[in-house]
Amino acid sequence: MERYGRNNEGRGRGQRPARGGETKRGRVQGGEEFGGESRGRARGRSYGASRFDGETRRKLEERSREKASASAAGTRDTEEQDSFRIEGRNAVVEALRSGRTIDRIYILDGLNDGAIQTVKREAAKHGVPVRYVDKERLDLMSETGKHQGVIANAAAYAYSDIETMFQKAEDKGEAPFLILLDDIEDPHNLGAIIRTANIVGAHGVIIPKDRACGLTATVVKASAGALNYTPVAKVTNLGNTIEELKKRGMWFVCADMDGTPMGELSMTGPIGLVIGAEGNGVSRLVKEKCDMTAAIPMRGEITSLNASVAAGVLAYEILRQRDAAKKA
Repeated sequence: MERYGRNNEGRGRGQRPARGGETKRGRVQGGEEFGGESRGRARGRSYGASRFDGETRRKLEERSREKASASAAGTRDTEEQDSFRIEGRNAVVEALRSGRTIDRIYILDGLNDGAIQTVKREAAKHGVPVRYVDKERLDLMSETGKHQGVIANAAAYAYSDIETMFQKAEDKGEAPFLILLDDIEDPHNLGAIIRTANIVGAHGVIIPKDRACGLTATVVKASAGALNYTPVAKVTNLGNTIEELKKRGMWFVCADMDGTPMGELSMTGPIGLVIGAEGNGVSRLVKEKCDMTAAIPMRGEITSLNASVAAGVLAYEILRQRDAAKKA
């Protein structure tokens, strides 16, 4: 397979920095947008307790307590709601052994018997992250009420690998163009970025295994069919993956509000675009691995963009530069 050169000769204005050069650090452009919260109070009729009998009132109070508990435990996040659930020790073990794509396994904290050891062993063998949670959270997640202390979230789509992405680029006669996402947790953002990746001709999307959204049903829907054409790979460590890809001739640009204006950078050739998590942006360790930091010009009063919007703007700048290089 062809390896791409990394020299800077002849790049002139906006040339890529030499390895080990200083990288500007600061707030990241790919963070979740701020504001937008509705401050108005809901209007409507208030009904007194006298309108309900004792049984109805008791059910309403129980439901209210369940919702409050779920919110506190973080169990109502979108990924957990729309993932396909596999419950029970044997069911989870067999799903792992069959090669089923599992995003995450939840185990009741404190359980450590033989069956649980088998679950953990199979999870480790297949690189599936495990989280230990309390019984209340598992009960709220369970759809059968018979989870036996183990619940697995299965992916709606199978994951691909980085080799497939390089092969896709080679088949098209193009330099690799990958989009790497640092802990994107919102499934709507992930789906929208995968859709954008397909439209701009990126050869794949790379996400971390832990602390990030997987390929849930919401992601599939938000991608508008792009998952059928754009491979998505999961990696254990994003920083290590960047280092490995550098050895194959790739350069990496990180979205950063304090970076160089994107139009002044050379983003042609084999390139990886790194977009950060909602609210936190690209982590420091990942940012340090990048060769360049790119800022999106802004003229208004708001100084942040949604992660998927920032990804779209920078991806189209890369596409513009690649197209211009072909015509030159």
